[in-house]
Amino acid sequence: MKGHVVALSRRVVDALRDLAPIIGVIAFFQIVVLQQPFPNFGSVFVGLVCVVVGLTLFIQGLESGLFPLGETIAHAFARKGSVTALLAFAFCLGFGTTVAEPALIAIAAEAADVASEAGAIAADEAARGDYAFNLRMVVALSVGVAIVLGVLRIVKGWAIHRFIIGGYVLVTALTAFAPDEIVGVAYDAGGVATSTITVPLVTALGVGLASAIKGRNPMTDGFGLIAFACLNPMIFVLTFGLVA
Repeated sequence: MKGHVVALSRRVVDALRDLAPIIGVIAFFQIVVLQQPFPNFGSVFVGLVCVVVGLTLFIQGLESGLFPLGETIAHAFARKGSVTALLAFAFCLGFGTTVAEPALIAIAAEAADVASEAGAIAADEAARGDYAFNLRMVVALSVGVAIVLGVLRIVKGWAIHRFIIGGYVLVTALTAFAPDEIVGVAYDAGGVATSTITVPLVTALGVGLASAIKGRNPMTDGFGLIAFACLNPMIFVLTFGLVA
């Protein structure tokens, strides 16, 4: 029990240290440059405390639960020896975690509102809901496919740079033909698809899989799945814009 308390206290200190630069920047510009007091200082302070506590619990949860879980599942699939089952799990993991990403839900809703205001879709709730849902599904599908490719790369030992270079060449080519309205959304989709839920589990899967497969190095082979998950949504959303 004492060890857990010490670890949690250390996490609080780490969270405060990590947040100190941005707090310092905001305080400097608010007080020195703008020369204005903080509006609703009490609410700001309570919010800051919530952020510190939330970040502390989040990091602790990752190290205590999600990372070990992802690595354990990867080891289990490696021992099972079924590549088909492993790839099916990789797709479901990528798809399921991306659908639940709060950042993706937010940007899909915002994109639907902007598309409605611009006249790209009908200005009603049903059209905006369909647009946001379709965008989320396209991004989730793309991340599922990306994790499958990333896992297959680890299993086969393929070089990652070929996929990444080829992928960005394809993104550049698609950007030249895709509608202007979808390009910005596509580029943002790669970032929001890899957020608080997706990154921990996918990273743990890659590292655990590389650790479990003979001849693979967790450092050189286990990482890189997130790069696939960032790249693929851009390709899929740009293609979605061309088709739809």
